[in-house]
Amino acid sequence: MQRSRIVGMGHYLPERVVPNAELCTWMETSDEWIHQRSGIRERRWVSGNVGASELAEPAARAALAEAGRTVADVDMILFATLSPDLNFPGSGCLLGARLGIPGVPAMDIRTQCTGFLYSLATADSMVRSGMARCVLVVGAEVHSSGLDLSTRGRDVSVLFGDGAGAAVVAATDGPAMLIDHELHADGRYAEILMVEAPASRLSPRLTPAMLEEGRHFPSMDGKAVFKHAVEKLPKLVHSILERNGFTLDDVALLVPHQANMRINELVARHLALPPERVMHNIHKYGNTTAASIPIALHEAVQEGRVRSGDLVLLAGLGAGLTWGASLVRW
Repeated sequence: MQRSRIVGMGHYLPERVVPNAELCTWMETSDEWIHQRSGIRERRWVSGNVGASELAEPAARAALAEAGRTVADVDMILFATLSPDLNFPGSGCLLGARLGIPGVPAMDIRTQCTGFLYSLATADSMVRSGMARCVLVVGAEVHSSGLDLSTRGRDVSVLFGDGAGAAVVAATDGPAMLIDHELHADGRYAEILMVEAPASRLSPRLTPAMLEEGRHFPSMDGKAVFKHAVEKLPKLVHSILERNGFTLDDVALLVPHQANMRINELVARHLALPPERVMHNIHKYGNTTAASIPIALHEAVQEGRVRSGDLVLLAGLGAGLTWGASLVRW
């Protein structure tokens, strides 16, 4: 059975920087209130009509260039997003068209904040099974066009940013590889973080009353999400390490989903990991959902915080609920 590894990465962020102070012009909030609760100072938002596949294209091309590959080498696209360009078809198909690779299979993965982890595990499985040799894995989000930018929606809207991250996963005979993945889901808690409408379980799927009530905007029980994250993520980290014969001392860097700085700091404290062994960039970009882990991982590599031979642990929890981790030998 062949193994796989990440052979190249790329990321892309919109040029528009939206500091906390700008949000204060639309809703009752403050830079101090946002930063104390989330660690966020600013985020990137698109300008005009821009979809997730449009953000994904430069990230994907950068990943291919870093990998020394071309679009002709790609034999599968996995696109993680909660903000697809259209309800259907999937953004993976649209990205394939943008890259000029008709006929290459493409699949959207809708596990939100863990979307990149689920996609990475799927790509690894495809390579191990022999169904693919070079998989383009993308996480891309355009949240800004779907937020309630009023005081009513501030608890959620101040958290999210736009961006894209990509990785090229390819077959390898060398030592660097994707070692293992652990994935979980529990739909009993679906309603603590969701967008309710439009939805097929509603008839009609969307009404003027729903729009007036803001049911098409994301809603979140922040305290419940926080509790699940700080309970589940440390257990998850220990589980995947123990299963593979490692300890936390072996981990060079933990790259968590960038949902909330307070969550990540508390998880690191539970794991007794010092700050230099945990990657944070939420202060610059906010929560970019499926894009957050690939963006953070690529920045860590660019900053020299990940070197050849390092053991890197990726982990996150989000809507679904879903949570998961990937163990990577760089």
